[in-house]
Amino acid sequence: MRWRHPPVYRPLVDLSTMEERHILVTYRLDRATIQELCAQLEPDLMSAIRHPTGVPPLAQVLSVLHFLASGSFHTTVAMASGMSQPMFSNVLSRVLSALLKHMRSYIVFPQLEDLPTVKGDFYAQGYIPNIVGAIDGTHVAFVPPWRNEQVYRNRKSYHAMNVQMVCLADQYISHVKTKNPGSVHDAYILRNSSILYVMGQLQRHRVWLIGDSGYPNLSWLLTPVRNPKTRAEDRYNEAHGRTRRVIERTFGLLKARFGSLLLTGGSLYYLPKKVCQIIVACCMLQNLALRRQVPFLQEDRPDGGNVAAVEPVYSEEEEAEEEDIDNRNNIIMQYFQ
Repeated sequence: MRWRHPPVYRPLVDLSTMEERHILVTYRLDRATIQELCAQLEPDLMSAIRHPTGVPPLAQVLSVLHFLASGSFHTTVAMASGMSQPMFSNVLSRVLSALLKHMRSYIVFPQLEDLPTVKGDFYAQGYIPNIVGAIDGTHVAFVPPWRNEQVYRNRKSYHAMNVQMVCLADQYISHVKTKNPGSVHDAYILRNSSILYVMGQLQRHRVWLIGDSGYPNLSWLLTPVRNPKTRAEDRYNEAHGRTRRVIERTFGLLKARFGSLLLTGGSLYYLPKKVCQIIVACCMLQNLALRRQVPFLQEDRPDGGNVAAVEPVYSEEEEAEEEDIDNRNNIIMQYFQ
């Protein structure tokens, strides 16, 4: 008969014994927000407890938050959380699935009643009227599958998913599209995203998104003037840059808060589907932290306090065609002459 080692039970992480500062540093959320999140996910996570050694929902949530915040390997997070590496792998999949069921309540495009406030917040940034979102793409590095790995290689020669996001003036993420590889251009992703339908429905309200020159200038999307020839166009470009900069700050804060998305912390070792789930989960938790006003400590930022520096501007080599410049010209004539 084969002799087996007796099982070793490690003490699971216990939130009640931690100081609030340690909770913020380790999990990027405060105690009350974690407890609220756990209560929401508990019905889906209770099924994992089938015997006395099962992992309680709170320990599952804490271990996944630790992983998303640190980007550490499974073994490291599992040991810190008091579970085995295979157990944590199962917990990660379970918590991500439970969290993504609530995506539509965490990532929401502004409703009609919210538009006046959203437009006012953007107008205060650069004095361009009727802006309801800033759009751009960011690249999240990962180790791709060997088959067709070249499609995931971006212009900076590393493998990544190209993630399209729209944010509000307070850095709340109102739209995210994750399923495109790093070689795909931002303009192509836009053409094949639900944001076209959303903005099409809002056209009668005369509102716009704001984006960089990697996007076409559409009837609902304002881009900078490529070769400004007048002082009014210069002033418009300056205002455009001030207004659009919020999306860069959003990327910086997202990747600083959740180190699993940072290239400097190492690439994610997952299939593209799992990488997309992790990205969306981080966006949801970012919005939760913003809405709950969870503090993000200066000394916890990888760049030493400058959030925007975490995500450098990703410059597109190819500029999209300008398709509809009437709205932009009207804005320049009316507000920047």
